[in-house]
Amino acid sequence: MELANGIHLAYCTNIHRGESWEETFRSLNRYTLEVRNRVCPGGAYAIGLRLGASAAHELSDPATLLNFQKWLEKNNCYVFTINGFPYGNFHGTRVKEQVYLPDWSSRDRLDYTKRLFDLLCDILPEGMEGSVSTLPGSFKRFVTGNERVSAMEKNLAEVVEYIDELSEKTGHDLHLGLEPEPLGYFETSEETVNFFDRILDSYPGERETFLRRLGVNYDTCHLAVEYERAGESLGRFQQKGIRLSKVHLSSGLWLAEFSESSLQKLRGFCDEVYLHQVVAVDNAGRFHRYEDLDLALEARQRGRDRAIEWRIHFHIPLHASPQPPLQPTSDHIQDTLDFFQVGPGLCHQFEMETYTWEVLPEDLANSDVVDQLVREHQWTLAEFSARGMA
Repeated sequence: MELANGIHLAYCTNIHRGESWEETFRSLNRYTLEVRNRVCPGGAYAIGLRLGASAAHELSDPATLLNFQKWLEKNNCYVFTINGFPYGNFHGTRVKEQVYLPDWSSRDRLDYTKRLFDLLCDILPEGMEGSVSTLPGSFKRFVTGNERVSAMEKNLAEVVEYIDELSEKTGHDLHLGLEPEPLGYFETSEETVNFFDRILDSYPGERETFLRRLGVNYDTCHLAVEYERAGESLGRFQQKGIRLSKVHLSSGLWLAEFSESSLQKLRGFCDEVYLHQVVAVDNAGRFHRYEDLDLALEARQRGRDRAIEWRIHFHIPLHASPQPPLQPTSDHIQDTLDFFQVGPGLCHQFEMETYTWEVLPEDLANSDVVDQLVREHQWTLAEFSARGMA
């Protein structure tokens, strides 16, 4: 839906199962339209579409695409962004670090992303800007040498050129958002800026094109887990001229009371599907990173972890709070919105992205997904309204 200052808000459909287009379309009909009828009856409703590689291939069929275009028009819905981070399966099976594959050193990732932009241009409303969000290059552990980094830069340079040509051809302002994430190839705002500096140095003649077509998909959970302050991180990107392509509104977990009871509560957030990276800090201000929550819990149990605080990459509902002493990182969302209240127009695309409904502990998954999504919309719209941004 469109809010003040040309802002568009949607929830990301990566929360629903669906690797084929048939499954994806079924979820749109079953869940998305019901949410739309409860939060935006009678108005144009935005969809943050997730398309895996299989679904994108199938939607490229002209007849299938035409049917979807007619469906959007009939239901007064529109798509302004596509989540292109998960390439393959994203629900019901082990995803973990495999969500980073193929990474940006792979031709498969490049071709998939080009296809997403082609599809986006076919469904974008006339004159509207459009984005695709993607992974931060790779998973940090996967990058063992400069050869892989150079391949990532080369493929990103090719997709930037492709996006620029497509923008000129269609009249749409298109951009790709790289999404810093804990233990991604770049995870902090500083590492992200350094990556941009390197790729801009590698392609000095294309600097303006890069900064126009390549930006940051700012996920509020991810940067909160890195102990960053939203105003400082977003300001760093702004000062460097890095485009704020899209904002993912998401909330993670933090813990600063390490009792057996609190650790037992955290065990309820371990699952076999998603990666839940932990960033720990000790009383000297030193950081230690664990690839997954179970590894952090094991280190704590064995006395190897002496942290005074943990922050955990587990997307929890925006409107909900876990059982104390666990706390949400929702203050980072509010600080992010404060930044855009002062700087309207710096980003026009916002997306709620709680994809963990199927693996939430019982106390947080206490209603069906449509009810949860409606409550997320209500919470988010209230935050925008409080700042005069709705």
